[in-house]
Amino acid sequence: MNEILITKNSGEKEPFAEEKLRNSLLRSGAGQNLAEKIIPVIKEEIKNGVLTSTADVYRRAWKILRKESRVTASRYHLRRAIMEMGPSGHPFERFVARVFESRGYKTAVSVIVSGTCVSHEIDVVAENKAEKIAIECKFHNQLGIKSDVKTALYVQARFEDIRKSGKDSFSEIWLVTNTKLSKDATQYGECVGMKMLAWSYPARGNLQELVENAGLHPVTCVTGLSSGQKRFLCERGAVLCRDIIERPEALRDFNFSVGKKQRIINEAKNIIESMNSRIAQER
Repeated sequence: MNEILITKNSGEKEPFAEEKLRNSLLRSGAGQNLAEKIIPVIKEEIKNGVLTSTADVYRRAWKILRKESRVTASRYHLRRAIMEMGPSGHPFERFVARVFESRGYKTAVSVIVSGTCVSHEIDVVAENKAEKIAIECKFHNQLGIKSDVKTALYVQARFEDIRKSGKDSFSEIWLVTNTKLSKDATQYGECVGMKMLAWSYPARGNLQELVENAGLHPVTCVTGLSSGQKRFLCERGAVLCRDIIERPEALRDFNFSVGKKQRIINEAKNIIESMNSRIAQER
């Protein structure tokens, strides 16, 4: 039987991975019946040339999910929702700070630190009683882009300049990205002792798992908000679903009706609660 080929975000061709799609749908909480309803539709449309890329597959699956359940569609949208926090990388830096806060760290964003040669702006500084971490955030708003070894070398060089100055005592340096790391980048990081965090790296405790397990879904997951409204909230520090739940006044500038405002808040609550329920069942 001939393989069905589709185009990856990198531009390369690959066989359509039915099991990968199934796992993504189930992870979003779609349920076995809904997943098995969506997959034949996707396969047929790929065979007919309607869908030709992984991006096409995602959009079609998302549209079907959205008709069935906006909350499930929002969770399926998680990776791309983080990309929608751009175009600037500042909201992602605040998002990463919140990830580390959920793990018990105190954080500060955009911290200027003196090195031996020059001063450096550290995207996020995370600190607890045992350690002080310098975090370099690399945000990409397109799939298929990887943080490569040049990025890792750059981050390590900055750390060495700060370390040699003796003016700040960071115990670790981290490179955090919302997409992927190249093989050379992870190999270099392991060699020099640099911690790295990407969407699916490391295999356990990666960015996706940390976000889902801590209920840190970005506000860009909420389907009731327009792209412009999502960017507005992110630029003003309301980067998480829980931010508009705990601070509904963040929605004041949009002049929503009382009913629409409540629907948006309810959707944000449901995204978090349904994921917490799924994680509890898996445990």
